Amino acid sequence: MLKNHPKGLMTLFFTEMWERFGFYTMLAVFTLYMDETLGWTDAHKGQVYGLYLGFVYFTPIAGGWIADRFLGYRKSIMLGALIMGIGYVMLSFSGPNAVALFYFALVVMILGNGLFKANISVLVGNLYEPGSPYKDVGYNIFYMGINLGAFIAPLAATALHDYFGTYNAAFAAAGVGMALSLIVFEVWKKNYIHADNKHEAGQENQKAQEVSNITPEQEKERLVALGIIFSIVIFFWMSFHQNGFALTLFAQRSTVLLDWLKPETYATFNPLFILILTPVIVPFFNWLRKRGKEPSSPAKIGIGMFISGLAMVIMIIASSLGGNADANNMSPGWLISSYFVVTIGELFLSPMGLSFVSKVAPARMRGLMMGGWFGATAIGNYLSGFIGGFYNTLSHTMFFTILTVLLFLSAIMVRIVLNKLKHATQGA
Repeated sequence: MLKNHPKGLMTLFFTEMWERFGFYTMLAVFTLYMDETLGWTDAHKGQVYGLYLGFVYFTPIAGGWIADRFLGYRKSIMLGALIMGIGYVMLSFSGPNAVALFYFALVVMILGNGLFKANISVLVGNLYEPGSPYKDVGYNIFYMGINLGAFIAPLAATALHDYFGTYNAAFAAAGVGMALSLIVFEVWKKNYIHADNKHEAGQENQKAQEVSNITPEQEKERLVALGIIFSIVIFFWMSFHQNGFALTLFAQRSTVLLDWLKPETYATFNPLFILILTPVIVPFFNWLRKRGKEPSSPAKIGIGMFISGLAMVIMIIASSLGGNADANNMSPGWLISSYFVVTIGELFLSPMGLSFVSKVAPARMRGLMMGGWFGATAIGNYLSGFIGGFYNTLSHTMFFTILTVLLFLSAIMVRIVLNKLKHATQGA
């Protein structure tokens, strides 16, 4: 699967793996910590959850701009990793008597993530030559790194909570994850340094791409295409990140409780399915490409939207058959099935979105435009918390129906503008 891919891909793979371990270890217990330790209402938890996830993915816009103009991708990533690690350690000392520290730690983590998140995704794309047919698959492999960390994280969070009897231990472990991420990134920097825009080789590569690149009219077309995709994927992230809110509450209140499968442990299934399905999806895309039938990146995004809608249909059925009662009476199979289907949708959408931005964004503003992708994610994340606040107000059936309708409408919108989006990728 790694044939024809640059060595730097695996360095960035493990850098991102440990960063995501930190993020998802914290996120696995975030809602439960606010619920059980801080004792907040669903509405208040939803606001904090949505605002945190919103700002976490909004600040990469500024982080990408800073990397494009001033620090470069490598220095921005290193600084972001250091700041995030400090934030996690601060969070581990928060509690009912230190709520101000809880909020301050969230702000620090948000700022660090802003410098880290978009810029490592840009580095991945910069490892490949313009027009490389391997870039989509490269992002699929990179996405496995994200989800390997996300798979380990809830298991670690559960084990630490069982051992220490507090969720704060998981926050401390997230800080350790950031330290490991920074070590990997620095020790094996020779594998990717040429892709950094402030390194001599990287600057020459960017200049070469800009000279042979696009006209002002083509640049405008590409920016419009990016704006369209950014607007549409908001609704995917609004639904997807219910895995940390509504689906966690469904596991806590509506699903049969098992000693070996706790509410926070369900978050393991999504990254587990990523790890299982990526080695299937990648050869499938390669098989289609050799036959000239591989869907374009924007077409894959539309397919991912539709498949994600089917995952919400499963939750509609589960809610209608008894989940609405919050009586811990539903089989775990409903949630696991929903996670499986939404994971397929995610594999079609999320890594392809990163690849689409890397292909279409003008070389001089790749960090900013990759930040725009995460900015769209930010809006979706905020809305995930906002709509999550209605989880206990609406019936669960109605809640998941709203998400289903929005996802299907988004898939239709991609299909309507598909030709325009495909045209923008010509020569990219």
